[in-house]
Amino acid sequence: MEALFTSTAVVALAEIGDKTQLLAIVLATRFKRPIPIILGILVATLANHFLAAFVGAQAAAFLEGDWFRYLIAASFIAMAAWTLIPDKLDDVEDKPARFGAFLTTVIAFFLVEMGDKTQLATVALSARFNDLVMVTLGTTLGMMLANVPAVLLGQELIRRVPLKVVRIIAALLFLVIGLWLVAQTARII
Repeated sequence: MEALFTSTAVVALAEIGDKTQLLAIVLATRFKRPIPIILGILVATLANHFLAAFVGAQAAAFLEGDWFRYLIAASFIAMAAWTLIPDKLDDVEDKPARFGAFLTTVIAFFLVEMGDKTQLATVALSARFNDLVMVTLGTTLGMMLANVPAVLLGQELIRRVPLKVVRIIAALLFLVIGLWLVAQTARII
């Protein structure tokens, strides 16, 4: 359960103000059909984060040892710094979508999530916990917790939520996990 809860919290906080959350708002504004967009986010996230968690679990299986645990800890600390950098959604086009709300969302979310900090967090979480299913479920739940309100409330949410504070909290969470893993590996705690 620790893998599920930690994965959910880390990704939900990291997703606030992320480019995929901005994409959710853009899609909601463009299509004005929240249910297909929410389902598209769910499908894309399950697929993307399952693949990311699979990579993390495989890496953990092949690369055991303290040095690998330190590498995972360093990746959490690096994500803490990355989380402090605000995302911008530069690649959104204003042309009409030809696939409809659901398929457009699935394709856009899957592609935009590639190499994103929440995808890399999923790899690191899976390597850390070595639990493919719980990490995939947790990171997907975290994405949904952050993106469903963005779809339903759109621009109003962005105006009211202090994104800088949320980014700082998410960065601190990544930092604490990284430092905790360093301490565990060094057998300090």
